[in-house]
Amino acid sequence: MVSLSKLSVSPPRRQPRNEAAPAIDPGLRELVTHLRLVALECRTAARADLFEACALLNLDGETAKRTFAETLVKCLATAVSKQVIWYRPGVAELSFDEAWILRCVQAVRQDDQSSLRFLLGSRVAPPDRRYIGFLIARISEQFCLD
Repeated sequence: MVSLSKLSVSPPRRQPRNEAAPAIDPGLRELVTHLRLVALECRTAARADLFEACALLNLDGETAKRTFAETLVKCLATAVSKQVIWYRPGVAELSFDEAWILRCVQAVRQDDQSSLRFLLGSRVAPPDRRYIGFLIARISEQFCLD
């Protein structure tokens, strides 16, 4: 069981000095905003077992989009064994965790399996890589449908 302190939604730790926000594809910006909103709602939700959560996912439209995002947000801290930082919606900056997820999504969209394996291997515990990869791939698909 992961403590609630493992899921953090916070403002950036520092203010950028007259720097423009990172150039992010509008679809990816929408994905980050969606995940941030889900993280806000999941702060007090019970943690989920990754294997069980993936087995129970509903695969229909908006429900699937929501379910995949909730499952990723709830399970990621356990899979990476670290606190996951989500900034508040509307913040232009990306946390390291958000940027990592976007790099994974881009690897999925470009069908770059080597990069995806590297990214997952760099942070995710070996037993959880398949499930986190599955969730990221499904989230990528759901946001490509829009």
